[in-house]
Amino acid sequence: MRSDSDLLGGGGATALAYTAPARGGFATLADRLRDVDWTPDLGARIGSLEWFRGAATCLALCTVSWMLGPSLHAPIIGAAPPSLSGHQWDEARAQSIAPLAWGAATGRRMAATDLVAPLAATPERPIVDLTATFASGDSFGGVLQRAGVGRGDASRAADLIAQAIDLGDLKPGTRIDLTLGRRSTKSVPRPLEKLALRARFDLALAINRTDGALTLDRQPIAIDHTPLRVQGRVGSSLYRSARAAGVPARIVEAYIKALATKVSIGRDVGADDTFDLVVERERAATGEERLGGLAFAGLERKGKDVALVRWAVDGRDQWLDADGKGAHTTRSGGMPVSGHITSSFGKRRHPILGYVRMHDGLDIGARYGSPIHAAADGTVAFAGRNGGYGNFVRLKHSGAITTGYGHMSKIAVRAGAHVHAGQVIGYVGSTGLSTGPHLHFEVRKNNRPINPRSFSIASVTQLSGKALRAFKARAASLRAVTPAS
Repeated sequence: MRSDSDLLGGGGATALAYTAPARGGFATLADRLRDVDWTPDLGARIGSLEWFRGAATCLALCTVSWMLGPSLHAPIIGAAPPSLSGHQWDEARAQSIAPLAWGAATGRRMAATDLVAPLAATPERPIVDLTATFASGDSFGGVLQRAGVGRGDASRAADLIAQAIDLGDLKPGTRIDLTLGRRSTKSVPRPLEKLALRARFDLALAINRTDGALTLDRQPIAIDHTPLRVQGRVGSSLYRSARAAGVPARIVEAYIKALATKVSIGRDVGADDTFDLVVERERAATGEERLGGLAFAGLERKGKDVALVRWAVDGRDQWLDADGKGAHTTRSGGMPVSGHITSSFGKRRHPILGYVRMHDGLDIGARYGSPIHAAADGTVAFAGRNGGYGNFVRLKHSGAITTGYGHMSKIAVRAGAHVHAGQVIGYVGSTGLSTGPHLHFEVRKNNRPINPRSFSIASVTQLSGKALRAFKARAASLRAVTPAS
């Protein structure tokens, strides 16, 4: 057993250590939980004990939030204001904005006070601007009167416009801009103050009221007549390539028809050939553009180039080559009148004489008065009464060919006159030895009858002298036009 001196470290200096008394188990657990990191970074140390502890904490918090939150299916109860009625409803409606479709009557309405002066009538607008359109068959004055212009002003305006152009030349669809002024009473029409229209492509007209009188103002428009030239590769289709280059369909059709007088479009035109065409064009200073007809038709190809210029010969347009020579054109004999064949070419029994004899032509049944057209270009060799043929016309064509037209009710040409294919030379009748209205049509070559359904006439045009020089100058000017980019 140790003595006190041993405990006190007798005989020498001894250091003593102090030991704290032991804590209970709850205090130890609290200290441990306080030292735990409950919200670790879930992006670091994935898969460690700390990461799983943080994931469990996040899941627990989400579960508690979902359990304590309101139901997704049950409505949220809120305070609903009581419905308005009576004076309160009228007051709220006056202050609200609602669609007219719902019968809205928004805003307050106040009764007139003593400061309000009643009007005897609704005031009119001092000036009215409107537009009228000239239609086919309209009179200029009638168009203005329908628009509200008085008869006197309409008549005066028509007289003024007639001083600048022929009113019959106004095209349907012409727009007329009108300005009508103030009138004294509603029982009279408004006075015409201003009028403006595009009378022609190169002329605009305006009428203004000056010092109480209407005056005409002519406004000429400068026009540039430089033609439009288009070139391009033929490719797989001449028509499609020209249309893709911006050429209107009617111009492309005219171009192909012109080329067809010299070459075969399907056989002689290749994909590497170049089409070249010049179109008449007018460009106004106001910006409008108007295309005319085809003036030049060209085709550059490896074999032989084609260059045709449209030129008027005897009042009719033809396509001529660079030497002023027209392409050979063949017109097949056909039906000069709209009808049906009642008797063919060859031997037959005459319907009146009763015996068999040669029928030199075709009998074409048609309605009385139907127009009869020349089968080809030619000169009238005879026009008058011709025995059993009745009223008869004979045309002389090239190649010693003549055509005859009998039983006419009326003759429309004179002997010696030049006629074109398709021109009206008379009308169907039943004169001479005839049992009803029809046309006797015959063709002779060297005065020998041939079947009208199989004949053809070839013609050629050749310019010379002054006409040829004018033609070559025209052709040179067309070929000098710069192609459009």
